[in-house]
Amino acid sequence: MAVVPLLLLGGLWSSVGASSLAVVTCGSVVKLLNTRHNVRLHSHDVRYGSGSGQQSVTGVTSVDDSNSYWRIRGKTATVCERGTPIKCGQPIRLTHVNTGRNLHSHHFTSPLSGNQEVSAFGEEGEGDYLDDWTVLCNGPYWVRDGEVRFKHSSTEVLLSVTGEQYGRPISGQKEVHGMAQPSQNNYWKAMEGIFMKPSELLKAEAHHAEL
Repeated sequence: MAVVPLLLLGGLWSSVGASSLAVVTCGSVVKLLNTRHNVRLHSHDVRYGSGSGQQSVTGVTSVDDSNSYWRIRGKTATVCERGTPIKCGQPIRLTHVNTGRNLHSHHFTSPLSGNQEVSAFGEEGEGDYLDDWTVLCNGPYWVRDGEVRFKHSSTEVLLSVTGEQYGRPISGQKEVHGMAQPSQNNYWKAMEGIFMKPSELLKAEAHHAEL
């Protein structure tokens, strides 16, 4: 998988024009903020010492950590063309830019809270169907300034943070896990990154609505 130069990611935003077109699109590379606990979704080449033993996923308070960038892609075995707006209710994959592994969940117990483990899985962006997450939001599309939830498409848990904190070697990082019930702990917002401009299809829809 091609690695995006991280020097280009320091808060760059594509110009979209009309605010109604400020949607999140396939191919965008973003940081995701848990709005309740003020941590960004993060991963790194550190494996869980229990459960699946796969690459760990955590939440970090740092705004500048390059390990918090995720590429938005279509669900497993599909291609979502760059610039295609993400619809509410659409399944997607989130691929960790630096390691090429996908946000993943399965029936393992998370190490701190005892909820469902969330890990990063696969190689060079390719894993399996347990990498698929459905975007839950209000309205037709996932918009940049809106809060969303991510529901694991297979097990139906919600991507969550409840505040449990790791010790060494990742001291201060928060546990990310899956929870069955919706709450303030599972709201996320797109923050820093590179946002691909919406496709001409969405622009045409907006123009038609104005008429």
